Amino acid sequence: MATAAYDEIADWYDEEFLASQLDDPIGVERVLRELLGTGDESCLEIGCGTGAKAGVVRGLGWRPVGVDLSRGMLGRARGRLPVALGDAGRLPVRGGSVAAVVAVMAHTDMPDYPAVLREVGRVLRPGGVFVHVGVHPCFCGGFADRSDADAVVVRPGYLDSHWTMDSWTDQGIRDKVGASHWALPSLLHGFLDAGLTLERFAEGGAPTPTVLGVRARA
Repeated sequence: MATAAYDEIADWYDEEFLASQLDDPIGVERVLRELLGTGDESCLEIGCGTGAKAGVVRGLGWRPVGVDLSRGMLGRARGRLPVALGDAGRLPVRGGSVAAVVAVMAHTDMPDYPAVLREVGRVLRPGGVFVHVGVHPCFCGGFADRSDADAVVVRPGYLDSHWTMDSWTDQGIRDKVGASHWALPSLLHGFLDAGLTLERFAEGGAPTPTVLGVRARA
C-alpha cells in the first residue's frame, strides 16, 4: 500500500514538498549531521525515497547508497545516489558488511519497524553505527493537533500503536500515504530487541519537538 501511494506522489514529493523543506525547518538535517558524524565508508539509507538527504551524508564524507520499495521514488533518487529496489524488512545486503545505516523520516512508512531494526542489526558490522531520524512519537501522529505550533494538543491515541491517515494538515504526506505509529517505549524497545546499543539522542523543531533522532551501535 505505501509503495503504490509513494509511486503516485513521487513527482509532487520531489518538486513541491521538498521545496518547502529547503531551509530545514524542523531540524532533520541538523539532527542527521549531529548523530551520524563523519566517515569515509559506505552508508546505507533505508527508505531513501528520492535521495533528498544523500547530499548531507556525502557532505560528512560517507558514500551514500539507498534502498526503497517505491520505483517512482527511486526514479527520482538515481541522480543523487546509487540505489536498489528492496524491502527494508529484507535488505538485499550481506550480514555484517555495512559501516553505517541511516533511516531518515521513514520509520512511519514501515508497518513493521521492529523487523526493520532487526535487519539493521544484521547488516551492520560490529561497532557499526545506525542513525534513526523520524517524526517525534510523542508529539506527531493522528493523535496530535499541530495546527497551533505554540500549543500542540495531544489527544487519546498516543499509547495505541496503529496506522492512520489522520493528519492536522493537507499540505503534508500523512494525509496522502498514512503513517504507522509507535509510542516512545515501543520504539526504543525495538532498538534493544534488535541487539543495538543506544548511544545518543537529539530533537528538532520548536517550540514543541517535531523530530526525534537516535544513534545506536551494533
